[in-house]
Amino acid sequence: MFTKISLKNQVDDLLDKFRAYYQQRAKTTLSELRRPYDMLLLKVLSLLQDSDPPLARDIVASREAIWGILADPERFRESNLMAGETP
Repeated sequence: MFTKISLKNQVDDLLDKFRAYYQQRAKTTLSELRRPYDMLLLKVLSLLQDSDPPLARDIVASREAIWGILADPERFRESNLMAGETP
């Protein structure tokens, strides 16, 4: 249970960093956001690899597509991520 809460908080924190980046409130660059994204996905994959291998494979297969949404300001907004909503 605590792992799920921690993971959700980390996802929320990362999305907040993207929001700040797109609102030009952060001095970070898009390439600097890639590292925390990759680290978070690795953490998710490590948690899933034994308990749900098909889901872990799906996440690996979707890794670049997810990054594509996060890294594109238009797609980020269209996904309602700018407003703090999750699809």
